[in-house]
Amino acid sequence: MHGEEAVSEQGLLERAIDRLPPGAAVMGDANFGVFSVAYAATQRKHPVLLRLTAARAQRLAGGALQDGIDRVVEWRPSRWERARHPELPEDACVKGRLLVRQVQPDDGGSAFLLALFTTLSSPMEEVFALYGKRWAIETDLRTLKSTLRLDQLTCSTADMVAKEIDMGIVAYNLVRALIGFASERSGVPPRGYSFTKVRLILQTFAPALAQAPNQQAAQRLLDQIMKYVQQARLPHRSRKRPSSSREVWKRGNTFPNRKR
Repeated sequence: MHGEEAVSEQGLLERAIDRLPPGAAVMGDANFGVFSVAYAATQRKHPVLLRLTAARAQRLAGGALQDGIDRVVEWRPSRWERARHPELPEDACVKGRLLVRQVQPDDGGSAFLLALFTTLSSPMEEVFALYGKRWAIETDLRTLKSTLRLDQLTCSTADMVAKEIDMGIVAYNLVRALIGFASERSGVPPRGYSFTKVRLILQTFAPALAQAPNQQAAQRLLDQIMKYVQQARLPHRSRKRPSSSREVWKRGNTFPNRKR
């Protein structure tokens, strides 16, 4: 983040792309909807689905944006992007589709034009439905940061920081696996369970489960755990609650401001 070895989020993503399994798609919000990300992914045979800013989408469209645009485009780096990425070849180009659709936010906000760039050949409705699932990534990151407390790492060496992150992911996957088993039994979608409640249930019963004297005792405990997990379903609301408007919290002052 700072210093001589500082790297942007886009740069970190370009390094992480090599870890993706073959055929995996790269999805990103407007922060990652830049040419360097699209080029790095497609060069490694990964399809992309990226949200574009209005200005970048207008440049690709060659004019004003309109609802329903589904146009084949060739994305080339701008002068600014070439200055930031001098390693790009002269003929660098990503062929794909520019999709524009007017969408209505769930929180009751004003409708707006959502512009996407993708190399997928799926129908327009499927592409926008797929991008809509990106919000689950945001909620998962929130869970990792707040519920599992990975927002502030406590270790002081690189190796221990890596282990702390790995153990946080292991704990997350363990809770999600338990939710998956409950979902298979009940038919309720996995997102229909409270992650926090299931984590507390697992945290409560884990010591006894680890010390079970035999397989039969462990199975009885597991059945009891699943009984409580089935009670950790999220409430079904007929209508969504309006989201609170964002406000800037003022920084508290210990001493009064100095008068001129």
